[in-house]
Amino acid sequence: MKLATFRRGGVHPDDKKSLSKDKKLERLPLPDELVVSMSEHLGAPAVLTKKKGDTVTKGEVIGTASGYISADVHSPVDGVVTEIRKVRVQSGAVADAAVIKCNSEQSDPWKEKHDWNNLSSSELLDIVRASGIVGMGGATFPTAVKLTVPMGKSVDALVVNSVECEPYLTSDYRLMIERPEAILEGVMIASRIVSPKRIIIGIEANKMDAVSLLSEKAREKGLPVEVVPLRVKYPQGDEKQLLKALLGREVPSGKLPLDVGAVVCNAGTCNAIYEAVVFHKPLIERVITVSGESINEPKNLIAPIGTKFSDLIAYCGGEKEDVVSLVAGGPMMGFAIYDEDTPMVKGSGGLLVLPALIDDFSAPCVLCGKCVQHCPMGLQPNKMFRNIKYGNYQAAMDLGLMDCKECGCCAYTCPSHLPLVQGFKLGKKMGRKKK
Repeated sequence: MKLATFRRGGVHPDDKKSLSKDKKLERLPLPDELVVSMSEHLGAPAVLTKKKGDTVTKGEVIGTASGYISADVHSPVDGVVTEIRKVRVQSGAVADAAVIKCNSEQSDPWKEKHDWNNLSSSELLDIVRASGIVGMGGATFPTAVKLTVPMGKSVDALVVNSVECEPYLTSDYRLMIERPEAILEGVMIASRIVSPKRIIIGIEANKMDAVSLLSEKAREKGLPVEVVPLRVKYPQGDEKQLLKALLGREVPSGKLPLDVGAVVCNAGTCNAIYEAVVFHKPLIERVITVSGESINEPKNLIAPIGTKFSDLIAYCGGEKEDVVSLVAGGPMMGFAIYDEDTPMVKGSGGLLVLPALIDDFSAPCVLCGKCVQHCPMGLQPNKMFRNIKYGNYQAAMDLGLMDCKECGCCAYTCPSHLPLVQGFKLGKKMGRKKK
């Protein structure tokens, strides 16, 4: 079978998915307390509307969107707010958070199904917005904003990103295997909102059982959905690379997929859209993969937003003695964290408990050019890093620094183990300040 992919750059790390791929979804027993941050999404944090001592109910809004690029935050449980404090989330951002002590008995308000077939696109979009849904693939861009098509533009293709190319992570895979009908219905709801000419689901070829299952379910239901297998190649889950692979279209520098007639939605996001529209359930929980060579029992867990990573680790049998690092997300684009009590957010697709995987050293650049060869954006990471190192931030910007996706292909292939991605993040921050 000839498999589609993007042409320029990319790498193929060991996917490590066998550690958790066959672990069925389990619901985490409710912890004693949750720490719900107001910084759950890209853009402006939500504004906390509760104070210490307030009673909250499951699904109640406890944080309101503070701008156009923002999203509401809902209480994942019935409980009492015992503290308001600042927390540092996995991205490093510091935000207000409500510490909620969970009641011993919890309500279950989302049993009734609601028919959405007679709702207009604007009514469906309002439900998505009110449910606080954001991109579940890690970027956490507010979904209602992404599904809003500006006047004068049209959508040629709705692309469902089911690639999950980061090593170790299997949360989207388990959703596709265990809840294919929910994902497909969420896809059709998103389709009603943006009115595309085509609907395409892209899945990498290391998940062919998911390709077959979704194809079969789409045929059974008579849905106009194409399920396309893709060559296994990182970072194919990036929406720009995915559009190159599936549509042969390149998103220009500084532009969005909508500028080439496409809207990209993650598979987990489609499941959240389904739950919001069909059950009127806001985004208060998600599937997270807990994996790595240093966790005793890798699992795929359904856990409430605000769960502390320490509670996830404890439920998975604890850490092994050789643990060296904790990573929130995948190993290529995730965030190393130092505090096990860091809370889950809406974009937490994985928690990795890892031993020492590489020698901890850094040497001078040897000008091998591997970073240039493997950069999917066609940039010159060696030159950008050198300029950033010596404070020439504008020179790095002129070389296309802002087009860097921080995917880590350069650092993965660097024989000198240079902290390239960290350098690019610093360069972007300093370059913006200079401007």
